Amino acid sequence: SMKIIFDTCSLLSLVRYYLPFDKQNNLLNFIRSKIEASELIIIDAVYKECQIIAKGIILDTLFYLKDKNFKKDNEVPVNTENIIAPSPAKFLRQVDNQFVIGIMKNRLSEAEYENRKEEFMRSADMRMILYYLNLKQQAESQPRQSSLFEEDTNRKDIIIVTEETQANNDGKLFHKIPKICEILNIPIMTLPELLTEYDVIDALFK
Repeated sequence: SMKIIFDTCSLLSLVRYYLPFDKQNNLLNFIRSKIEASELIIIDAVYKECQIIAKGIILDTLFYLKDKNFKKDNEVPVNTENIIAPSPAKFLRQVDNQFVIGIMKNRLSEAEYENRKEEFMRSADMRMILYYLNLKQQAESQPRQSSLFEEDTNRKDIIIVTEETQANNDGKLFHKIPKICEILNIPIMTLPELLTEYDVIDALFK
């Protein structure tokens, strides 16, 4: 089944722009069922952001995300505290050479850069990416079920959902998620794309 790693900005879009129209709670329950099926993943760093952003509107609206039993039964949020890349040395080289924006890096001292890099490695964006890489490695190490049909269809079994675009990096030291995902060949979708894929939009407005 699919694994969908949700970014904070997509959860915010969900509660701001979609759930107000969800009069029958179809979408609310749909999201809940996907979390229960272990398809929709909210990592700890994202959950922390959800607690703060817009006065906690995300967790107030997706109220089951606050429920102790629901959280325990469904591993919400997923713990990424000590997560590292499957090939840590190679990954750190990519951070230093590909994820960083050179022109910004050149303005910093070595010590400043190392500090900012450490902060970046702990960010929700980075931990979503590291979690993706670990999930993908696990998936690839498992024997595949009869894959007659799948060989050439490039199935997107694990995706990151984010509303961020590559366009505007507002003076950041490191690229944003879409650019890093492009470098690492990680499939991403926006919330509207995901909901279209799942065919739930129509149900909303019936």
